[in-house]
Amino acid sequence: MKKILFGLLLLSACTTKKEEVEEIQTLEVSSPISVDTTIQQEFVADIHAVQNVEIRARVKGYLDRILVDEGKQVRKGQIMFTINSQEYVADLARAKAVLSQASAELKAEELTLVNTRLLVDKNVISKNQLAISLAKVDGLRAKREEALAHVRAAELKVEHSNIRAPFDGMVDRLPFKRGSLVDEGTLLTTLSDNHHVYAYFNVSEQEYLAFSAKEGVNKSAAVDLVLANGETYPEKGVVETIEGEFDKNTGNIAFRARFANPAKLLRHGASGKVQLPKKVSGYWAIPQKSVFEIQEKSYVFVKTPSGEVKMKNITPDLRIPHFYLVKNGFSTQDTVLVEGIQLVKQGQKIKSTFKPMRQLFADYKTQ
Repeated sequence: MKKILFGLLLLSACTTKKEEVEEIQTLEVSSPISVDTTIQQEFVADIHAVQNVEIRARVKGYLDRILVDEGKQVRKGQIMFTINSQEYVADLARAKAVLSQASAELKAEELTLVNTRLLVDKNVISKNQLAISLAKVDGLRAKREEALAHVRAAELKVEHSNIRAPFDGMVDRLPFKRGSLVDEGTLLTTLSDNHHVYAYFNVSEQEYLAFSAKEGVNKSAAVDLVLANGETYPEKGVVETIEGEFDKNTGNIAFRARFANPAKLLRHGASGKVQLPKKVSGYWAIPQKSVFEIQEKSYVFVKTPSGEVKMKNITPDLRIPHFYLVKNGFSTQDTVLVEGIQLVKQGQKIKSTFKPMRQLFADYKTQ
């Protein structure tokens, strides 16, 4: 019985010593400061080439040659495809022959008209004959114009059998191979001018108003583009324009930013995130490592004047590297536990060392 009593006393002494160790541990604390800073708002963006057009066949026929390859650059005016034009060359020759015949008939009738005028002037024939001759000349002139229109149409078909690039750009997929039969209007490929690209992103009405306000986003500031792999695109962009109305379904309005693309890294149809700088003021800065979550709510430990720590519920409004920005609920008199939040519990007394929040900012910048 004495041994049991001694064991309980020993266990009680150990527990007391452990609690004392927990109470006297020294942890770092700091006081929140109100900061004015610039944050980067991120918006999901769709990337479009400045020019992106479908290259379609203008005439029907068999593909004779494919003079480009997928993903390659072409120059304006360069021949990309040729369609077999033998039929159209024959039609052009036939149209030219009809034009020559019409021209000859018109010339002969014009000579007849000259003679008819002379005979009418000498009262050899009646003026009715002159009217008939004039009508024939007019009819043959119209016939010649019709023949000339057929020649021009035939020339266009011959010309359209050579499909040229409308501008400098990059070739997309080629769905047809040499020898394929294509109809008029068949999609042969897509051509993209990627020297510059547009990034379209949707902004809420509240953010749009902040952008338009003087104290909001700096319109002259450059914007960044974060690529799908998380890397920041090296070229800066500028917001060029905003659409004319809000989307009734989403309440958003579309912005368009322009980015140079000298290395042709960005392609039409890609995605990313546009970072829009925004000035904010009057927020309390709290280290991210001071914040913990319980049941999807955020808390920090605040040290009371008596040395105890108590949980304080917060709402992180914004985020910057290593810090949360909280709009309400703090003052310069508060003392927040910076580290060791996993070592303490509600109501526990601690010993602490104070470190100014601005010093914490400086330490993070040097890391």
